[in-house]
Amino acid sequence: MAPTTRSPFRRTLALLASAAILAQAGVSGIAYAQTAPDAAAPGVATPAPPVATPTAPAPAAPQTPPIQAPSIHVGVPNNGPASVADLAEGLLDAVVNISTSQNVKDDEGVGPAPRAPDGSPFQEFFNDFFDKKQGNKGGNHNVSSLGSGFVIDPTGYIVTNNHVIEGADDIEVNFANGSKLKAKLIGTDTKTDLSVLKVEPKTPLKSVRFGDSSEMRIGDWVMAIGNPFGFGGSVTVGIISGRGRNINAGPYDNFIQTDAAINKGNSGGPLFNMKGEVIGINTAIISPSGGSIGIGFSVPSELASGVVEQLRQYGETRRGWLGVRIQPVTDDIADSLGLDTAKGALVAGVIKGGPVDDGSIKAGDVILKFDGKTVNEMRDLPRVVAESAVGKQVDVVVLRDGKEQTVKVTLGRLEDSDQAAASNDANPDGSQDGVITPDPDENDDMDQPDTGDQVQPAPGAPDQHQGQGQDQAAPDAATPKNVLGLSLSLLSPETRKAFGIAESVDGVVVTEVTPGSASAEKGLKPGDVIVEVAQEFMKSPDAVASKVQALKREGRRNAQLMIASANGDLRFVAVPME
Repeated sequence: MAPTTRSPFRRTLALLASAAILAQAGVSGIAYAQTAPDAAAPGVATPAPPVATPTAPAPAAPQTPPIQAPSIHVGVPNNGPASVADLAEGLLDAVVNISTSQNVKDDEGVGPAPRAPDGSPFQEFFNDFFDKKQGNKGGNHNVSSLGSGFVIDPTGYIVTNNHVIEGADDIEVNFANGSKLKAKLIGTDTKTDLSVLKVEPKTPLKSVRFGDSSEMRIGDWVMAIGNPFGFGGSVTVGIISGRGRNINAGPYDNFIQTDAAINKGNSGGPLFNMKGEVIGINTAIISPSGGSIGIGFSVPSELASGVVEQLRQYGETRRGWLGVRIQPVTDDIADSLGLDTAKGALVAGVIKGGPVDDGSIKAGDVILKFDGKTVNEMRDLPRVVAESAVGKQVDVVVLRDGKEQTVKVTLGRLEDSDQAAASNDANPDGSQDGVITPDPDENDDMDQPDTGDQVQPAPGAPDQHQGQGQDQAAPDAATPKNVLGLSLSLLSPETRKAFGIAESVDGVVVTEVTPGSASAEKGLKPGDVIVEVAQEFMKSPDAVASKVQALKREGRRNAQLMIASANGDLRFVAVPME
């Protein structure tokens, strides 16, 4: 019996001893990994080595090693928020689920179906973020959808995406405590895909506030709360992956990109910083599969907060309007204008009746700053103008004639531009979309001749002018010039008729383009009209040739041409002169 009794006892002691050795080795290894070899990590207490007592021999029995657990706990590096439970707990009640229903006919589709605009590079992968159910064929049927939103005012104001509630007949808001309230649409803005709803609660609601998204940096932690796939109150955490993203969803694209999981049903939900402030509104994802692959986009609060406030106050947006048509400043155009780098927005036209139709800003100007904000690229300008108050007087820095100038303009209202465009639709010259064709009365400072009553000789025809003071145009009428691979001629009734050029368009007409020339590569074609070269009005082919030669002597590599199409649409083209 003895061997049988001792064997389990010995095995037990051996197992206990092994466990103690392994535990001590594990503790020592972790502590070492968290501290420098020669010095303790800051804030981590290094256990003192055992000191032998000189008056007495050390005990023969093994001593219990110092407990290392506190050092392990303190020394864990902070590789991100260890937990967002406390933060999420205080925000969950302010995030709501939004369900909508719509009664539609079968031939009207399946209800609101948000999608990327035509031409978007992400159109194939753009996701509408909320479920929709196909009804039975035959007669009318209800279509329901799900989305997210958040309360911004205890009295019941709620923010969501426009595409979540677009076309809905009934909107219901579901709260975290299980209660439900019918919602009324206060206002919506399709350009930023934002809407404001209103419910009537019996008691004040838990609300959240906007933070400043401009302070957020790439790599900062963010948290999304929403209703993905109908699972309300879902919390995901990630970082800001990018800023200023343009996905061609609207004219003011400036999205925050995040890898926090965003799925169907998250649309309209908030993106929080680690202070619990809303710095984005989740709107879109790129996903071949329909689920999150870590590329989500949120409308930044710096853009959304102003839109939301206007929707609350007025039920609509009231954006600033400058009244210009713009195009990008390319490297070639920058070189032709003497700019060191391609920056700013090039004014291609001024809308008649608009805020700057007084000549404060002219076609050919490059807008470099607006109200103290630098315009780095063309798409920056519409956004900063739209964010400005209607009627506000602002300073605009423009590059004109090679020099920077500051002009003061008073902004109009963007919605007025629809009326301006409509009035131009009826113009006999066929100009549309508020595009303004060159007007002889608008450019007296450019020495532009008034050709309203003047009949000009056709190319190659003898001089038929009458009276004095027109000798300057006579030689060019009979002798077309070839400049930059372009055959140029004066405008005449014959050329206007041949190319369908409107009477309000003036300049020098392009009759032929040499194949393979720099001008051909830039898209110039017969029937185009050269209005300006290097911001100087051109009244004859000789004037074009002389200006090009002058630019070459100045060392310019490109000639900036203002080109008018047959109906008067303006654009700028930089043509290499080598």
